[in-house]
Amino acid sequence: MTRSRATRNHPMRSHPMRVLLPVVLCATLAAVAGCSSSTATPTTSTPISAAGRQTVTVLAASSLTEPLAALATAYEQAHPGVTVRVSYGSSTTLAQQVAQGAPADIVALAGTEAVAALPAAATTTHPPIPFAENALVLATPAANPARVGVLADLERPDVAVVLCVATAPCGRAADTALAGAGITAHVVSREVDAKATLTKLRLGEADAALLYHSDVVAARGAVTGIPLPSPYAVSVTYSLVQLTDAPEVAGLVRALTDDGARTAYRAAGFGP
Repeated sequence: MTRSRATRNHPMRSHPMRVLLPVVLCATLAAVAGCSSSTATPTTSTPISAAGRQTVTVLAASSLTEPLAALATAYEQAHPGVTVRVSYGSSTTLAQQVAQGAPADIVALAGTEAVAALPAAATTTHPPIPFAENALVLATPAANPARVGVLADLERPDVAVVLCVATAPCGRAADTALAGAGITAHVVSREVDAKATLTKLRLGEADAALLYHSDVVAARGAVTGIPLPSPYAVSVTYSLVQLTDAPEVAGLVRALTDDGARTAYRAAGFGP
């Protein structure tokens, strides 16, 4: 059995909603393959390995880590001659890497700005395929020691807030929500991507963050998510772009965007 390989690049109070990663994510994929964790490998890869196996390289938004790793493993198990290597990071950084010639067969990005930064030839040959959405939520550690419950609490000087960097899709979404609500948050740190922001919150280095709903699900109860009031609600669309034309690449594109994949994304906290 082969395994996917992953690397990282570098005025209305709502009721808290604690969300556990649903068992249905594995159940969704069980008919094809079991869920497994990824192992770290270098980002770059060659199309054909020394053993003659086909290798498909995917660059993906860090917020897609859990469902994409499971889907990649399922694809490998259904196609024994294919190895899927996935590298995760900020969508903005990944788009820049593709534009600079980084080897990749598929890129899965959050936000329209990141997709727009891809080379025009890539998106003309294979138009972007929207496949999921992600809602921004107000997130706190499960114990919520700072008693954060609404966006306005983020202005309190005793509340340490962590956000994604402004250039990342999660950072742009957070800035949009805060600006819409007229909130100047007490930000103590801005992190490179969604997973790094989640890590700060889980480690107790912040009292609150604006994160994706899928990150709250992935935290498995360690983090509580509070939906944003509708006037300030922000969602991000995810799109996949095929960069090369090998049959195994086209096959993986279908596997990452078909109805079964969309069910897996929903189980991991994505929409619609």
